[in-house]
Amino acid sequence: METERVTEHEKPAVSSTTDPTHPAPSGDAPTGPGGAGEQPARREREGAPPRPRPHPPQPGGAAERSVAEPAAEDDALSERSERERRGGDRLRFVGAATRRIARGVDLDETVLGLCRASVPAYSDAILVYLRDPLPVGDERPTGPFMLRLRRSDRIPEDPLSAQALQAAQASAGLAAPEAAGHPADAGYPGRAAAEAAGLSLGMAAGMAAGAAGTAAAQLAEVRAGGPLAEVLRGVRPVFADSPAASAALPELLGPERDVPGGHRAILAPLRGRRRVIGAAVFLRRPDRPAFEPDDLLIAAQLATHTALGVDKAVLYGREAYIADELQRTMLPDELPQPTGVTLASRYLPAAETARVGGDWYDAIPLPGSRVALVVGDVMGHSMTSAAIMGQLRTTAQTLAGLDLPPQEVLHHLDEQAQRLGSDRMATCLYAVYDPVAHRIVVANAGHPPPVMLHRSGRAEVLRIPAGAPIGVGGVDFEAVELDAPAGATLLFYTDGLVESRQRDVWTGIEHLREKLAATARLTRPGASAPLEPLCDEVLDIVGPGDRDDDIALLAARFDGIAPSDVAYWFLDPRAQTARQARRLARRALTRWGLEELSDSVELLVSEIVTNAVRYAERPITLRLLRTDTLRCEVGDDVPQLPRLRQARATDEGGRGLYLVNRLARRWGATRLSTGKVVWFELPVPDAGPDPEPEL
Repeated sequence: METERVTEHEKPAVSSTTDPTHPAPSGDAPTGPGGAGEQPARREREGAPPRPRPHPPQPGGAAERSVAEPAAEDDALSERSERERRGGDRLRFVGAATRRIARGVDLDETVLGLCRASVPAYSDAILVYLRDPLPVGDERPTGPFMLRLRRSDRIPEDPLSAQALQAAQASAGLAAPEAAGHPADAGYPGRAAAEAAGLSLGMAAGMAAGAAGTAAAQLAEVRAGGPLAEVLRGVRPVFADSPAASAALPELLGPERDVPGGHRAILAPLRGRRRVIGAAVFLRRPDRPAFEPDDLLIAAQLATHTALGVDKAVLYGREAYIADELQRTMLPDELPQPTGVTLASRYLPAAETARVGGDWYDAIPLPGSRVALVVGDVMGHSMTSAAIMGQLRTTAQTLAGLDLPPQEVLHHLDEQAQRLGSDRMATCLYAVYDPVAHRIVVANAGHPPPVMLHRSGRAEVLRIPAGAPIGVGGVDFEAVELDAPAGATLLFYTDGLVESRQRDVWTGIEHLREKLAATARLTRPGASAPLEPLCDEVLDIVGPGDRDDDIALLAARFDGIAPSDVAYWFLDPRAQTARQARRLARRALTRWGLEELSDSVELLVSEIVTNAVRYAERPITLRLLRTDTLRCEVGDDVPQLPRLRQARATDEGGRGLYLVNRLARRWGATRLSTGKVVWFELPVPDAGPDPEPEL
């Protein structure tokens, strides 16, 4: 019984010898009763599986192996843990790098994102080549396949200089060329610097030339069927010492430019959504571990995301170009400068990323030296809004050419907007300025009212019936006629100038009025503020973060035409009217001191008046305007416009317009609602002071 108690007491000691993490002690195992030898039999009698039988230690046998096996397993676990850690680091690096590349919007940002993400975390230097020109979308490139160096990073700028050599030696701990056994002559002064940077002398010099911008280092032609074309077609990155890359890199970088040996350079093609668009070369220094096969997968990920980013940037650039061209063609390239009024304009898109919108402005010359001033705003700032704006602007120009009243123009614009769609709405302000009468007629369709700045410095918001926006339908528009004194400035604008998240429309209009008055106080009394600087000052009321919409601004300075520079007559359509018109024109020219124009003016007036008398049934009008040019206008009630035609030898007429076309600087004919006006202009020579007017 005592033996059994001893056996139970020894059980923990025996079981501990079976743990693989605790090797058996040296010496003989207990063999007596109750020892280890008794345990298997007892476990068999009790129906339990037998424990492993410990063996006596033998020289070089299992006991010694039991000590070595846990150490080997620890090494394997440590190696596996190291591999997992490095794999996790690679995944985190790829995630961060792709996010950085994807942040780029334009081409330079995308390429810079690749360089900043890979240097120095992944490589010590990088070169990025892109196709020149870059294809856009599905278009097929024409001409040879050319690659241009778009960007290089950490390439020595001047590896042959002493400064670069000393810096490279200091960073890599290298001795001077003389200590290394190289003569310090022209053949070796840059070799240590190049090797310290991980590049051969030819590669460093070539890349320095590329950084300096030489065409030889920046441009490479990809020959069809050549080694570089084969590597690019294969898409997958390759080490520089592979047979394919060894033949392709000299074609890309130039035959005199080498790359580091071993796995210290990777050539990665950049393939977009449809075709190869470039290549990237990753380089490492010799004091850093070489690239591993797993690094090819990282290079592939970087190249893929960069190529997709380049594709996105190119497409975005094309869309921005189309948007800019669309907006540019929708707005006037330059404003006309009609007689008696000076114009200036500004246009600001809602944002740099959305450079198109529905705001527009226009100035349209009309017969009688009048001018139509238009500003409008289609809801939204997208390509659709810009397209609708273009149609409405074209319609407004056509209606203005018919010389319709402002309220009629808005009525037809409303009908046009309804034809374009039920949700096509816009606001518009249409005004006609007459410099002779010094009056302006304005009609409004739901647009913010204009602000007039008088020469005295007083600014006022014009009281104009607001009306309903264009596109509502079933509403009438009302026009009002107002004074337009000489020297006054009328400001047309869209709501983007006066409305924002921080203020409503009427608060913004009051702010605009105060800004105009404050600007006028900066000029001398009785003088008008310069028009272009005035527009810039007006735009300053919009803060950097306040602009939520497009801004269109049109400023008109009313100069007017003095009554002494206007001669106007009504003439009955009789046979003697042409002679009467010549006499009246000669008298006006004498009063203005322009006698030297008498012959030309009398001849041209006679031709136009004769044609009007032949067909008119009501009195015709003759008007002469003296400004920087002499303008003559003849109006009648016949809507048919005269046209140049080839007169036959037997025709008695049909040659008058040839004389007008030959002698006048400009001429034209405009259809009115009550007939037409035929006009011509002649240059005014320098003249002295006006003589006393005839009584």
